Amino acid sequence: MDDVKIDLITEEGAGELLTVRRAAFVTEAQLYGDPNLPALTQSLTELVADIGRPDVVTLGAWIGHRLVGSVRVELEAERATLGRLAVVPDLQGRGIGTQLLMAVLQYLPEQTKEVWVFTGQDSKHNLAMYNKAGYEHQFDQHTGDLTYAYLRRILGEDGPEADAELADLPEQDAPA
Repeated sequence: MDDVKIDLITEEGAGELLTVRRAAFVTEAQLYGDPNLPALTQSLTELVADIGRPDVVTLGAWIGHRLVGSVRVELEAERATLGRLAVVPDLQGRGIGTQLLMAVLQYLPEQTKEVWVFTGQDSKHNLAMYNKAGYEHQFDQHTGDLTYAYLRRILGEDGPEADAELADLPEQDAPA
């Protein structure tokens, strides 16, 4: 979708972000039969605190004035961990999640060497999106009744900015 704008979410947008996440994660909760996924149980106060953390970057995707997606990135030394990638249900499957995934690279510190993401092992669409974006399955972890798949993307020698520029190339121009 060409009319998507991606930018940082501030504390002022926390209420709208909470709504988007809850709407997006209902399908995950249904898939796993678990209404207590962290994205569904996080309070507004907790979300505001999370957005304000210096080691967290929260990006939003807007179409016009409507927040339609988001992703959370936790930064730690040479590693970034993505989480809570969410797209509103009526726009899922249109590339907004992939745009958010690629936009993250522009916001990573220069020293970032690898990006990790995790999702439910049965979330086939999510796993396919991450694989297509260059993430490789590393291991599974059981937490309660859920099994999470952990995937990693190693960034190129030139760092996240070079990877972000490569992600902006048309598909036919990207090296194989």
